[in-house]
Amino acid sequence: PVTRVQRGAVNDEIEIQAAGGHKIVAIVTHESAEDLGLDVGAQAFALVKASSIVVVTDAEGAKFSARNRLTGTIARLVPGAVNTEVVIDLEGAAVAAIITNESCQSLALAVGGTATAIFKASSVIVGAPA
Repeated sequence: PVTRVQRGAVNDEIEIQAAGGHKIVAIVTHESAEDLGLDVGAQAFALVKASSIVVVTDAEGAKFSARNRLTGTIARLVPGAVNTEVVIDLEGAAVAAIITNESCQSLALAVGGTATAIFKASSVIVGAPA
């Protein structure tokens, strides 16, 4: 459900509580928020394109402008010719990211390891059930 709404003249900031209690912040146009009925308590869901997600393994002391940071356990790595799909289990939810094979190797990603998915609020697409 929507847990917080901050209205703006052009864009609204919407906070959604996802499965597992994770909070996702999205920036949508004010018109879209009204059309979707995005008020506190309304049901909504968040979509993020896998290529918009940055995977981080050691963010100790680092600061990011991206509002969304979801930390979990690497559940699956699916290597391809150029990119690897990284699926991070968030205990009740999951997030999939697409990163280069080189990045996967340089981060030493392994199933069972810890990773954080980072993405900007403007990369989130918000939907509402019909």
